[in-house]
Formats: sequence, C-alpha cells, structure tokens
Amino acid sequence: MAITVQQVQAALKEITDPNTGKDYVTGKEARNIKVDGDNVSLDILLGYPAKTQVEPIRKQVVAKLKAIPGIGSVTANVTIKIVSHAVQRGVKLIPGVKNIIAVASGKGGVGKSTTAVNLALALAAEGASVGMLDADIYGPSQPTMLGIHGRPESKDGKSLEPMEGHGIQAMSIGFLIDVETPMVWRGPMVTQALEQLINETKWRDIDYMVVDLPPGTGDIQLTLAQRVPVTGAIIVTTPQDIALMDARKGLKMFEKVNIPILGIVENMSLHICSKCGHEEHMFGEGGGARMSKDYGVELLGALPLDIQIREQADSGKPTVVADPDGRVAEIYRQIARRVAVKIAEKQQDHSAAFPKIVVQNT
Repeated sequence: MAITVQQVQAALKEITDPNTGKDYVTGKEARNIKVDGDNVSLDILLGYPAKTQVEPIRKQVVAKLKAIPGIGSVTANVTIKIVSHAVQRGVKLIPGVKNIIAVASGKGGVGKSTTAVNLALALAAEGASVGMLDADIYGPSQPTMLGIHGRPESKDGKSLEPMEGHGIQAMSIGFLIDVETPMVWRGPMVTQALEQLINETKWRDIDYMVVDLPPGTGDIQLTLAQRVPVTGAIIVTTPQDIALMDARKGLKMFEKVNIPILGIVENMSLHICSKCGHEEHMFGEGGGARMSKDYGVELLGALPLDIQIREQADSGKPTVVADPDGRVAEIYRQIARRVAVKIAEKQQDHSAAFPKIVVQNT
C-alpha cells in the first residue's frame, strides 16, 4: 500500500521543532511534501538562523518518518530563510538591513553591552548575517569588545563602510574619536550622531542588526523609537531589586512607543566559585522570572556571574568566539535562537512588495 501525504503530515504533527516548540505542520515549516510510491521527500524551512541545529532537526524528521510502516527512502532537506518583519508604523526600513534588535537596560552596569555583543556573535554563529550598532555615544564599548582598531573608510565621501570584527559588521562613534576624548554633547547632537551612524553606513545585506543602547530612557531611546525601524527590544537586567526597578521602566517605555519586547535576559544570575564550585545568588534570585511573569514577557535566558565573560569581552574576543563549545556560549546561542524565533513569528514586512506609483504627464 502506497504512503500518503496525510500519513507524512500526521507523523510530522507528533514531533516539535526544538526552537519554536511547535510541530512542523502547525509551524508551517514542512514544505513540498512529495510521495513517490513508498519514498518520501520534503523540505523543512526554518525562519530563523540555526546552523548548529540543522543536522539534529533533519535526523529527527527522518527518524520519525522512517517509523511509518511500509515506508521506503526518506529525504529531508533543511534550509533557512530570514525575512524582514514589521516595525513601527510610518518608519521606513534601512537599506541593507532586514531586522533591528534593540538591546536595552534601565540602568548601567548590568552587562548590557556584553550581552549585546555575544547575542550578535551567537546569531552569526548560527549562520545569520549580522551588524552591530553601538548607540552608546557617551560610552562606546563595542570597538574594544569586538577587538576592532582603526577608522572606517568612505569610498564615496558621503557614507561610511562598516568595520568588521569576528565576521560581523560594526559601527560606533568609538571608531571616529580618540579613546580618551569625552563626548561633551547635548541631546540634539547625540541623536543626530546616532541617525548618521545608522543611515550613513553602507550596511551589506544584514539579517539582524543588534543595537547596543545606552542605559536609561532618554534622547537616544526616543530617537530610536521614532525614527529607526525596530523589530523588537530585549531588556537586560540583573536579579537585584534596584536593577529590576529600572528595567521595568525601560520595558514600559518600549511598550509606550509600540516596540514589541522580545524578552528579558537575566545577567549575573548565579555565581559559581572557581575554587570550590559553590553556587551563590549574589544579586538575589528569580528577579527576571518575576518580571517576565508580571509583564507576560518571555525570560530568554539567565547568564552566570563569570569572570571569564568579563575577561573575554575586555580582550576583544567575547565568550561566543573565545569559547564556542563552552556552557556560557551555548546559553548565548539558545538566547539568540529564541530571539530569532520570536522575530520569525512576527508579521512580515511587505512594504518593499508594493509597486511604486509614478505620475507622468501624457
């Protein structure tokens, strides 16, 4: 008896994509199911980068379909396609950039820049084309963290070529000024600088741009909300009550300006003693989980207080690059995949699909 497409679909409904938590039929990832007698072929199309997951997903699908009685050969082709998703109304997409992720915190010192750079590198490690914009005009740290030196080029005298570090494109005011130079600028100059860094950089076909925001809810955040097409925001906090109070303000600000919150990252959640292995919650416990529950926002992941995370970022080789097979790098990659899945589940941006109307005198 020949195998039917319905049998294949029924089997695929019984297994879930480990990153989305949905089965392959409901999640619309199973495509082009073809049955030729006893032999089956299909495509699994992932809407998020998951280079490290492609082979496990392929094996999971093949194993499940092989269990169908009487089935012959099974061919599963897993591919990744990242598209642009909806942003705030009335804000145009930036040429060469599909999705923008803002990484924010209510207060400084919670490890936001370190989280942002490791998130960007984790997305790149999973196969995405990634850009990093350092929007902290007063305290740019991404040039140091990415280990990039020198000044950006301008081939046409108008726009800047992005700098590159560890396979990602980057732009920061830190590339344009001396390390020792303080930015003694008022708000309007800072917001103008941010807009120029974003719009006058020749980004090259970026799937995700990660924007490292300064702490707080000031001019830069409002400019980003009003003039930059943001797909979603991530709030970084520590479990400490004072950090959480400010993180809540940051979350509320993004809600007010209609930028979706993709989730919360809890940093420095647990300290493991390097000498004896004793575990201690130095900044309190469960704060990120409580905040995510209060606001109905996903807790994307929790990172330990680990001296290596700081040392690696300071040396210009963040954890995802310095120790790609380590436990912390895997947490960053899990967070990156969840962020990308949350974006993939959002409404797509079709603004580029509309025809341009040209009025001519005839």
